[in-house]
Amino acid sequence: MGTESATTESTGAGTVARATGPDFIALQVRDVEAAAQFYESRLGLTRAPAAPPGAVVFTTSPIPFAVREPLPGVDLDSGDRPGNGMALWLRCDDAQALHDSLAEAGVEILRAPAPSPFGLTFAFADLDGYAVTLHDAG
Repeated sequence: MGTESATTESTGAGTVARATGPDFIALQVRDVEAAAQFYESRLGLTRAPAAPPGAVVFTTSPIPFAVREPLPGVDLDSGDRPGNGMALWLRCDDAQALHDSLAEAGVEILRAPAPSPFGLTFAFADLDGYAVTLHDAG
């Protein structure tokens, strides 16, 4: 009884469980295969060898990223943009080159490349309208 788990904290009210940080990120999409193909062909992500039913997981690091079928009751067409209010940032090796490739392919660019504390950053809309920011320094 002497040690506490790394995921719990002792307080005057007892032991309280706590989160330790992001561990998995998934976007709920209209068409899993089309979304997976987009992230593979346009961003160069690689599919993981295994994924749960209704999802495609990519071998991103340090946190796995996936696209998946919407959960029951989720309406991706309600509101202005899926994920409105959430910021999803992905690191890349060359933001300008990736921006140019996406723009040339007709992908909607939401914010042009600009310098930031995270290197060059820009934002685009994926097939489902999620705003995704890419940056090339970490």
